Amino acid sequence: MLSERSAPVVRATLPVVGAAIEDITDLFYRRMFAARPELLRDLFNRGNQASGEQRRALAGSIAAFATALVEHPGQPPEQMLSRIAHKHASLGVTSEQYKIVHEHLFAAIAEVLGDAVTPEVAAAWDEVYWLMADALIGAEAALYREAGTAEGDVFRTMAVTGRREEAHGVLALTLRRTDGAPLPAPRPGQYVSVQVELPDGAHQIRQYSLTSPPGAEEWEISVKRVSPADGPDGEVSAWLHEHARPGTELRVSHPFGDLVLADGDGPLLLASAGIGCTPVLAMLGHLAGTGSARPVTVLHADRSPAAHAHRAEQRRLVDAIPGAELHLWYEEPDASAPEASPGRADLSALDLPAGLTAYLCGPLPFMRGLRTDLLHRGVPAASIHYEVFGPDLWLATA
Repeated sequence: MLSERSAPVVRATLPVVGAAIEDITDLFYRRMFAARPELLRDLFNRGNQASGEQRRALAGSIAAFATALVEHPGQPPEQMLSRIAHKHASLGVTSEQYKIVHEHLFAAIAEVLGDAVTPEVAAAWDEVYWLMADALIGAEAALYREAGTAEGDVFRTMAVTGRREEAHGVLALTLRRTDGAPLPAPRPGQYVSVQVELPDGAHQIRQYSLTSPPGAEEWEISVKRVSPADGPDGEVSAWLHEHARPGTELRVSHPFGDLVLADGDGPLLLASAGIGCTPVLAMLGHLAGTGSARPVTVLHADRSPAAHAHRAEQRRLVDAIPGAELHLWYEEPDASAPEASPGRADLSALDLPAGLTAYLCGPLPFMRGLRTDLLHRGVPAASIHYEVFGPDLWLATA
Protein backbone atom coordinates (compact mmCIF):
# COMPACT_ATOMS: atom_id res chain seq x y z
CA MET A 1 0.00 0.00 0.00
CA LEU A 2 1.05 3.57 -0.56
CA SER A 3 1.91 5.61 2.49
CA GLU A 4 -0.60 8.16 3.76
CA ARG A 5 1.73 10.91 2.55
CA SER A 6 2.14 9.57 -0.99
CA ALA A 7 -1.39 8.31 -1.73
CA PRO A 8 -3.04 11.74 -2.27
CA VAL A 9 -0.07 12.93 -4.34
CA VAL A 10 -0.23 9.94 -6.65
CA ARG A 11 -4.01 10.26 -6.92
CA ALA A 12 -3.72 13.95 -7.86
CA THR A 13 -0.90 13.48 -10.37
CA LEU A 14 -2.01 10.19 -11.93
CA PRO A 15 -3.91 11.93 -14.79
CA VAL A 16 -0.84 14.01 -15.70
CA VAL A 17 1.60 11.10 -15.48
CA GLY A 18 -0.84 8.80 -17.27
CA ALA A 19 -1.23 11.25 -20.15
CA ALA A 20 2.53 11.44 -20.58
CA ILE A 21 3.44 7.85 -19.76
CA GLU A 22 4.15 6.74 -23.33
CA ASP A 23 6.44 9.74 -23.87
CA ILE A 24 8.14 8.90 -20.58
CA THR A 25 8.67 5.23 -21.45
CA ASP A 26 9.91 6.12 -24.94
CA LEU A 27 12.54 8.46 -23.51
CA PHE A 28 13.34 5.96 -20.76
CA TYR A 29 14.25 3.22 -23.22
CA ARG A 30 16.28 5.58 -25.39
CA ARG A 31 18.24 6.83 -22.37
CA MET A 32 18.81 3.36 -20.92
CA PHE A 33 19.94 1.78 -24.19
CA ALA A 34 22.28 4.68 -24.88
CA ALA A 35 23.91 4.13 -21.49
CA ARG A 36 23.67 0.32 -21.49
CA PRO A 37 23.59 -0.89 -25.13
CA GLU A 38 24.19 -4.49 -24.04
CA LEU A 39 20.67 -4.59 -22.61
CA LEU A 40 19.13 -4.02 -26.04
CA ARG A 41 21.64 -6.33 -27.70
CA ASP A 42 21.35 -9.29 -25.33
CA LEU A 43 18.19 -8.98 -23.19
CA PHE A 44 15.40 -6.87 -24.64
CA ASN A 45 13.48 -7.94 -27.74
CA ARG A 46 14.70 -5.64 -30.53
CA GLY A 47 11.59 -6.35 -32.58
CA ASN A 48 9.26 -5.20 -29.79
CA GLN A 49 11.42 -2.12 -29.27
CA ALA A 50 11.29 -1.23 -32.96
CA SER A 51 7.51 -1.66 -33.13
CA GLY A 52 6.85 0.25 -29.90
CA GLU A 53 5.01 -2.70 -28.35
CA GLN A 54 7.35 -2.94 -25.36
CA ARG A 55 7.02 0.78 -24.65
CA ARG A 56 3.24 0.59 -24.71
CA ALA A 57 3.22 -2.52 -22.51
CA LEU A 58 5.46 -0.89 -19.91
CA ALA A 59 3.33 2.26 -19.94
CA GLY A 60 0.19 0.19 -19.47
CA SER A 61 1.61 -1.84 -16.60
CA ILE A 62 2.86 1.24 -14.69
CA ALA A 63 -0.47 3.01 -15.14
CA ALA A 64 -2.42 -0.10 -14.11
CA PHE A 65 -0.31 -0.62 -11.01
CA ALA A 66 -0.53 3.03 -9.89
CA THR A 67 -4.28 3.05 -10.51
CA ALA A 68 -4.69 -0.09 -8.41
CA LEU A 69 -2.72 1.50 -5.56
CA VAL A 70 -5.04 4.50 -5.32
CA GLU A 71 -8.36 2.87 -6.23
CA HIS A 72 -7.94 -0.52 -4.55
CA PRO A 73 -5.46 -0.16 -1.67
CA GLY A 74 -4.12 -3.50 -0.52
CA GLN A 75 -5.27 -5.24 -3.72
CA PRO A 76 -2.38 -5.18 -6.19
CA PRO A 77 -3.01 -6.47 -9.73
CA GLU A 78 -1.73 -9.97 -8.97
CA GLN A 79 -2.43 -11.44 -12.40
CA MET A 80 -0.47 -8.71 -14.17
CA LEU A 81 2.44 -8.96 -11.72
CA SER A 82 2.55 -12.75 -12.05
CA ARG A 83 2.67 -12.58 -15.84
CA ILE A 84 5.50 -10.03 -15.77
CA ALA A 85 7.46 -11.97 -13.13
CA HIS A 86 7.32 -15.19 -15.15
CA LYS A 87 8.50 -13.37 -18.27
CA HIS A 88 11.33 -11.69 -16.36
CA ALA A 89 12.41 -14.99 -14.79
CA SER A 90 12.47 -16.64 -18.22
CA LEU A 91 14.88 -13.91 -19.34
CA GLY A 92 17.10 -14.20 -16.26
CA VAL A 93 16.31 -10.70 -14.98
CA THR A 94 18.08 -9.86 -11.70
CA SER A 95 17.20 -7.58 -8.81
CA GLU A 96 20.19 -5.33 -9.61
CA GLN A 97 18.68 -4.50 -12.99
CA TYR A 98 15.73 -2.81 -11.28
CA LYS A 99 18.18 -0.15 -10.05
CA ILE A 100 19.23 0.53 -13.65
CA VAL A 101 15.60 0.86 -14.70
CA HIS A 102 14.90 3.20 -11.78
CA GLU A 103 17.77 5.50 -12.68
CA HIS A 104 16.74 6.02 -16.29
CA LEU A 105 12.97 5.93 -15.74
CA PHE A 106 13.06 8.74 -13.19
CA ALA A 107 15.41 10.78 -15.32
CA ALA A 108 12.86 10.43 -18.12
CA ILE A 109 9.99 11.44 -15.83
CA ALA A 110 11.85 14.56 -14.74
CA GLU A 111 12.70 15.52 -18.32
CA VAL A 112 9.20 14.97 -19.73
CA LEU A 113 7.22 16.55 -16.88
CA GLY A 114 9.72 19.28 -15.99
CA ASP A 115 8.73 21.59 -13.14
CA ALA A 116 5.67 19.49 -12.37
CA VAL A 117 8.01 16.98 -10.71
CA THR A 118 8.37 18.61 -7.32
CA PRO A 119 10.31 16.80 -4.58
CA GLU A 120 6.95 15.67 -3.14
CA VAL A 121 5.80 14.28 -6.50
CA ALA A 122 9.14 12.60 -7.12
CA ALA A 123 9.05 10.92 -3.70
CA ALA A 124 5.50 9.67 -4.22
CA TRP A 125 6.21 8.15 -7.63
CA ASP A 126 9.47 6.73 -6.35
CA GLU A 127 7.34 4.88 -3.80
CA VAL A 128 5.07 3.59 -6.60
CA TYR A 129 8.07 2.31 -8.51
CA TRP A 130 9.64 0.45 -5.60
CA LEU A 131 6.34 -1.04 -4.51
CA MET A 132 5.98 -2.53 -7.98
CA ALA A 133 9.67 -3.43 -8.29
CA ASP A 134 9.79 -5.08 -4.86
CA ALA A 135 6.67 -7.10 -5.66
CA LEU A 136 8.27 -8.33 -8.88
CA ILE A 137 11.67 -8.98 -7.27
CA GLY A 138 9.98 -11.07 -4.57
CA ALA A 139 7.92 -13.02 -7.09
CA GLU A 140 10.95 -13.62 -9.31
CA ALA A 141 13.04 -14.75 -6.34
CA ALA A 142 10.33 -17.31 -5.53
CA LEU A 143 10.38 -18.54 -9.14
CA TYR A 144 14.17 -18.91 -9.07
CA ARG A 145 13.95 -20.87 -5.80
CA GLU A 146 11.26 -23.11 -7.27
CA ALA A 147 13.47 -23.70 -10.31
CA GLY A 148 16.38 -24.61 -8.01
CA THR A 149 18.67 -22.04 -9.58
CA ALA A 150 20.52 -18.91 -8.55
CA GLU A 151 19.00 -15.55 -9.43
CA GLY A 152 19.07 -15.12 -13.20
CA ASP A 153 20.87 -18.43 -13.88
CA VAL A 154 18.10 -20.01 -15.93
CA PHE A 155 19.76 -20.89 -19.25
CA ARG A 156 21.27 -24.27 -20.11
CA THR A 157 22.80 -25.56 -23.35
CA MET A 158 20.50 -27.82 -25.32
CA ALA A 159 20.93 -29.51 -28.68
CA VAL A 160 18.39 -29.83 -31.44
CA THR A 161 17.60 -33.54 -31.89
CA GLY A 162 14.86 -33.29 -34.50
CA ARG A 163 13.29 -30.89 -36.96
CA ARG A 164 10.12 -31.07 -39.02
CA GLU A 165 7.88 -28.70 -40.94
CA GLU A 166 4.74 -28.77 -38.84
CA ALA A 167 2.64 -26.50 -41.07
CA HIS A 168 3.24 -23.73 -43.59
CA GLY A 169 5.74 -21.41 -41.93
CA VAL A 170 5.82 -23.39 -38.66
CA LEU A 171 8.90 -25.37 -37.65
CA ALA A 172 8.83 -27.96 -34.82
CA LEU A 173 12.12 -28.58 -33.00
CA THR A 174 12.90 -31.23 -30.39
CA LEU A 175 15.56 -30.42 -27.78
CA ARG A 176 17.70 -32.36 -25.30
CA ARG A 177 20.20 -31.22 -22.64
CA THR A 178 23.79 -31.59 -23.84
CA ASP A 179 25.02 -32.55 -20.35
CA GLY A 180 22.62 -35.49 -20.14
CA ALA A 181 20.83 -34.06 -17.10
CA PRO A 182 17.10 -34.76 -16.81
CA LEU A 183 14.77 -32.03 -18.00
CA PRO A 184 12.80 -30.01 -15.45
CA ALA A 185 9.13 -30.94 -15.49
CA PRO A 186 7.11 -28.08 -16.98
CA ARG A 187 3.53 -27.42 -15.99
CA PRO A 188 1.12 -27.85 -18.93
CA GLY A 189 0.99 -24.54 -20.78
CA GLN A 190 4.41 -23.16 -19.87
CA TYR A 191 7.07 -21.79 -22.21
CA VAL A 192 10.86 -21.58 -22.41
CA SER A 193 13.12 -18.79 -23.61
CA VAL A 194 15.47 -19.60 -26.47
CA GLN A 195 18.60 -17.49 -26.96
CA VAL A 196 20.49 -17.44 -30.26
CA GLU A 197 23.56 -15.57 -31.44
CA LEU A 198 22.75 -13.49 -34.52
CA PRO A 199 25.19 -12.45 -37.26
CA ASP A 200 25.78 -9.04 -35.64
CA GLY A 201 26.84 -10.68 -32.37
CA ALA A 202 23.61 -9.95 -30.49
CA HIS A 203 22.21 -12.67 -28.27
CA GLN A 204 18.48 -12.26 -28.77
CA ILE A 205 15.86 -14.14 -26.75
CA ARG A 206 12.33 -15.25 -27.64
CA GLN A 207 9.76 -17.38 -25.81
CA TYR A 208 8.20 -20.55 -27.23
CA SER A 209 5.53 -22.73 -25.64
CA LEU A 210 6.41 -26.32 -24.88
CA THR A 211 4.14 -28.64 -26.86
CA SER A 212 5.57 -31.83 -25.37
CA PRO A 213 3.64 -33.29 -22.42
CA PRO A 214 5.10 -33.04 -18.89
CA GLY A 215 7.55 -35.88 -18.22
CA ALA A 216 8.77 -36.15 -21.82
CA GLU A 217 12.46 -37.02 -22.26
CA GLU A 218 12.79 -34.29 -24.88
CA TRP A 219 11.18 -30.90 -25.20
CA GLU A 220 9.40 -29.76 -28.33
CA ILE A 221 8.78 -26.19 -29.39
CA SER A 222 7.10 -24.81 -32.50
CA VAL A 223 8.48 -21.70 -34.17
CA LYS A 224 6.29 -19.63 -36.45
CA ARG A 225 8.42 -17.73 -38.92
CA VAL A 226 7.94 -13.98 -38.79
CA SER A 227 9.33 -12.01 -41.69
CA PRO A 228 12.26 -9.75 -40.69
CA ALA A 229 11.99 -7.76 -43.91
CA ASP A 230 10.83 -4.60 -42.17
CA GLY A 231 13.32 -4.65 -39.28
CA PRO A 232 14.45 -6.80 -36.36
CA ASP A 233 11.00 -8.28 -35.74
CA GLY A 234 11.26 -11.96 -36.62
CA GLU A 235 15.05 -12.17 -36.58
CA VAL A 236 15.15 -15.09 -34.11
CA SER A 237 12.42 -17.13 -35.79
CA ALA A 238 14.11 -16.59 -39.16
CA TRP A 239 17.46 -17.71 -37.73
CA LEU A 240 15.93 -20.87 -36.28
CA HIS A 241 14.16 -21.72 -39.54
CA GLU A 242 17.36 -21.23 -41.52
CA HIS A 243 19.98 -22.68 -39.17
CA ALA A 244 18.50 -25.01 -36.54
CA ARG A 245 19.36 -28.58 -37.51
CA PRO A 246 20.01 -31.75 -35.49
CA GLY A 247 23.15 -31.03 -33.49
CA THR A 248 22.67 -27.24 -33.39
CA GLU A 249 23.20 -25.99 -29.84
CA LEU A 250 20.91 -23.39 -28.29
CA ARG A 251 20.66 -21.72 -24.92
CA VAL A 252 17.27 -22.61 -23.44
CA SER A 253 15.73 -21.49 -20.15
CA HIS A 254 13.94 -23.31 -17.38
CA PRO A 255 10.16 -23.49 -18.04
CA PHE A 256 8.11 -20.51 -16.86
CA GLY A 257 4.66 -19.05 -17.50
CA ASP A 258 1.54 -18.65 -15.39
CA LEU A 259 -1.03 -19.77 -17.97
CA VAL A 260 -1.04 -23.35 -16.71
CA LEU A 261 -3.78 -25.92 -16.47
CA ALA A 262 -5.09 -25.95 -12.90
CA ASP A 263 -5.95 -29.19 -11.16
CA GLY A 264 -9.59 -30.11 -10.73
CA ASP A 265 -12.41 -31.96 -12.39
CA GLY A 266 -14.56 -29.07 -13.64
CA PRO A 267 -15.33 -28.42 -17.32
CA LEU A 268 -12.77 -26.68 -19.51
CA LEU A 269 -12.74 -24.52 -22.61
CA LEU A 270 -9.38 -24.56 -24.41
CA ALA A 271 -9.60 -21.96 -27.16
CA SER A 272 -6.80 -21.04 -29.56
CA ALA A 273 -6.11 -19.42 -32.89
CA GLY A 274 -3.08 -19.80 -35.12
CA ILE A 275 0.15 -20.66 -33.30
CA GLY A 276 -1.75 -20.13 -30.04
CA CYS A 277 -2.53 -23.83 -30.26
CA THR A 278 0.86 -24.66 -28.72
CA PRO A 279 0.15 -24.22 -24.98
CA VAL A 280 -3.24 -25.86 -25.51
CA LEU A 281 -1.48 -28.86 -27.02
CA ALA A 282 0.53 -29.36 -23.82
CA MET A 283 -2.67 -29.11 -21.76
CA LEU A 284 -4.35 -31.72 -23.95
CA GLY A 285 -1.29 -33.96 -23.65
CA HIS A 286 -1.50 -33.72 -19.87
CA LEU A 287 -5.22 -34.49 -19.80
CA ALA A 288 -4.81 -37.45 -22.14
CA GLY A 289 -1.73 -38.74 -20.31
CA THR A 290 -3.41 -38.65 -16.90
CA GLY A 291 -6.62 -40.31 -18.08
CA SER A 292 -8.70 -37.24 -17.26
CA ALA A 293 -12.46 -37.52 -17.57
CA ARG A 294 -13.05 -33.76 -17.37
CA PRO A 295 -15.48 -32.31 -19.93
CA VAL A 296 -13.25 -30.44 -22.38
CA THR A 297 -14.40 -28.19 -25.21
CA VAL A 298 -11.53 -27.50 -27.61
CA LEU A 299 -11.94 -24.59 -30.01
CA HIS A 300 -9.40 -23.69 -32.68
CA ALA A 301 -9.52 -21.09 -35.45
CA ASP A 302 -7.02 -20.76 -38.27
CA ARG A 303 -6.55 -19.41 -41.75
CA SER A 304 -6.79 -22.82 -43.44
CA PRO A 305 -6.28 -26.53 -42.70
CA ALA A 306 -2.77 -26.29 -44.20
CA ALA A 307 -1.88 -23.44 -41.82
CA HIS A 308 -3.17 -25.31 -38.76
CA ALA A 309 -0.04 -26.44 -36.88
CA HIS A 310 -0.28 -29.75 -34.97
CA ARG A 311 -3.66 -30.42 -36.57
CA ALA A 312 -3.38 -34.23 -36.55
CA GLU A 313 -1.86 -34.30 -33.06
CA GLN A 314 -4.60 -32.07 -31.70
CA ARG A 315 -7.26 -34.40 -33.12
CA ARG A 316 -5.48 -37.47 -31.72
CA LEU A 317 -5.26 -35.99 -28.22
CA VAL A 318 -8.89 -34.85 -28.22
CA ASP A 319 -9.95 -38.35 -29.26
CA ALA A 320 -7.92 -39.78 -26.36
CA ILE A 321 -9.88 -37.77 -23.77
CA PRO A 322 -13.32 -39.34 -23.17
CA GLY A 323 -15.04 -36.05 -22.36
CA ALA A 324 -13.45 -33.89 -25.05
CA GLU A 325 -14.85 -32.45 -28.27
CA LEU A 326 -13.13 -30.43 -30.97
CA HIS A 327 -14.63 -27.49 -32.88
CA LEU A 328 -12.74 -25.97 -35.82
CA TRP A 329 -13.14 -22.80 -37.87
CA TYR A 330 -11.14 -21.96 -41.00
CA GLU A 331 -11.27 -18.69 -42.90
CA GLU A 332 -10.27 -20.61 -46.05
CA PRO A 333 -11.82 -24.08 -45.59
CA ASP A 334 -11.29 -26.95 -48.00
CA ALA A 335 -12.32 -30.56 -48.47
CA SER A 336 -9.55 -31.89 -46.21
CA ALA A 337 -11.48 -30.73 -43.13
CA PRO A 338 -15.17 -31.35 -43.79
CA GLU A 339 -15.97 -31.17 -40.06
CA ALA A 340 -14.79 -27.54 -39.79
CA SER A 341 -16.99 -24.46 -39.96
CA PRO A 342 -16.16 -21.60 -42.33
CA GLY A 343 -15.23 -18.16 -41.07
CA ARG A 344 -14.23 -17.03 -37.59
CA ALA A 345 -14.81 -18.78 -34.26
CA ASP A 346 -18.35 -18.42 -32.97
CA LEU A 347 -19.14 -19.35 -29.37
CA SER A 348 -22.87 -19.05 -29.97
CA ALA A 349 -22.72 -22.39 -31.76
CA LEU A 350 -21.41 -24.16 -28.66
CA ASP A 351 -23.25 -25.49 -25.63
CA LEU A 352 -21.01 -24.46 -22.75
CA PRO A 353 -21.51 -26.18 -19.38
CA ALA A 354 -21.86 -24.30 -16.10
CA GLY A 355 -18.76 -23.85 -13.96
CA LEU A 356 -16.52 -23.50 -16.98
CA THR A 357 -12.85 -22.50 -16.76
CA ALA A 358 -11.51 -21.04 -20.00
CA TYR A 359 -7.95 -20.80 -21.33
CA LEU A 360 -7.42 -18.54 -24.35
CA CYS A 361 -4.36 -18.14 -26.55
CA GLY A 362 -4.08 -16.40 -29.89
CA PRO A 363 -4.11 -12.92 -31.45
CA LEU A 364 -5.50 -10.15 -29.24
CA PRO A 365 -8.68 -9.53 -31.31
CA PHE A 366 -9.50 -13.25 -31.11
CA MET A 367 -9.07 -13.35 -27.34
CA ARG A 368 -10.89 -10.08 -26.74
CA GLY A 369 -13.88 -11.30 -28.75
CA LEU A 370 -14.05 -14.67 -26.99
CA ARG A 371 -13.61 -13.14 -23.56
CA THR A 372 -16.42 -10.68 -24.19
CA ASP A 373 -18.69 -13.49 -25.38
CA LEU A 374 -17.83 -15.62 -22.34
CA LEU A 375 -18.57 -12.74 -19.96
CA HIS A 376 -21.94 -12.20 -21.67
CA ARG A 377 -22.70 -15.88 -21.19
CA GLY A 378 -22.09 -15.62 -17.47
CA VAL A 379 -18.55 -16.97 -17.16
CA PRO A 380 -16.84 -15.02 -14.35
CA ALA A 381 -13.79 -12.96 -15.32
CA ALA A 382 -11.74 -14.88 -12.73
CA SER A 383 -12.45 -18.09 -14.68
CA ILE A 384 -11.06 -16.73 -17.96
CA HIS A 385 -7.29 -17.02 -18.37
CA TYR A 386 -5.22 -15.92 -21.35
CA GLU A 387 -1.72 -15.96 -22.80
CA VAL A 388 -0.22 -13.22 -24.96
CA PHE A 389 2.74 -14.05 -27.19
CA GLY A 390 4.84 -10.91 -26.73
CA PRO A 391 4.33 -7.82 -24.55
CA ASP A 392 0.94 -7.79 -22.87
CA LEU A 393 -0.88 -4.92 -24.58
CA TRP A 394 -4.23 -6.06 -23.25
CA LEU A 395 -3.87 -6.16 -19.44
CA ALA A 396 -7.43 -7.45 -19.07
CA THR A 397 -8.62 -6.92 -15.51
CA ALA A 398 -12.40 -6.50 -15.69
